[in-house]
Order: sequence, then structure tokens, then C-alpha cells
Amino acid sequence: MIKNNWLIAVSGLLLALSTTTFAAEEQCTVVEQATPDEAKKYIQCLDKQIETLTRIQQTWINKITLDLNKIQEDTGNSQLLPIFKRSIINYQKYLEDSCKWRYLHKVPNATQAAIVYKRCELRILEQHITVLKQPI
Repeated sequence: MIKNNWLIAVSGLLLALSTTTFAAEEQCTVVEQATPDEAKKYIQCLDKQIETLTRIQQTWINKITLDLNKIQEDTGNSQLLPIFKRSIINYQKYLEDSCKWRYLHKVPNATQAAIVYKRCELRILEQHITVLKQPI
């Protein structure tokens, strides 16, 4: 019981820190006719944002998992956690497929394809974090 309360407190602190960290991240910009070096820097910037959002997302997933474990212990309801875990697996497949068709549409221009994929991934990550933040 004390261990669960400690874990919930730590996850709440991590959520607060990760959200403020993302707010401090630089915004990625690129000009219309970017040089290869400018495009590379832009893609690297997008990668950093994706990495940050993925950390925030994982923190929320961990928090919800802890919360659902506690609910299961308190109520005996063992249906919630498996469904939540399945939703995370399905979300990942959704992200990949939603962005992959956009990527393929831009091929053979690999740079544009990568940019489209990463922008898509960022939007879907942001949406998923918003959903995860909703109260249980």
C-alpha cells in the first residue's frame, strides 16, 4: 500500500516535470526550399520533439497502469488493465499505419517523406497524450 502511494506520487512529479520540459523545447522550423543541411537539422529537431513526447506519453502510461493496478487491488476489477494495455498496442499500430501511408505518398523524395512521417507522428503523440491526461 505504501509502495503504491509512493509510486503514484513519484509518477505525478515526473508528469509535472515532463510537461514543463516539453514546453521549453524549441519549435522546429524549415523554409520551403530548404537545403539538405537545413532539412537534416529540421528532421533532427522533429526527432528531439518526438523523443520528448514519447517520454511524456510513457510517463502517463505508467501512471495510468499504476492507477489501474490500485483500482484492481481495491475493487477486484481485473478487466480494466488488460483493456488499457490492448489500447496502447492498438494505438502504436494506428500511429504507424496512419503515418506510413503519408510517407509512401511522398516517396521517392525521402526527405519530404521523412518530414511528413515525423509531423504525423508528432500530431498523433500530442493527441494521445491529451487523451491519456483525461481523468479515469
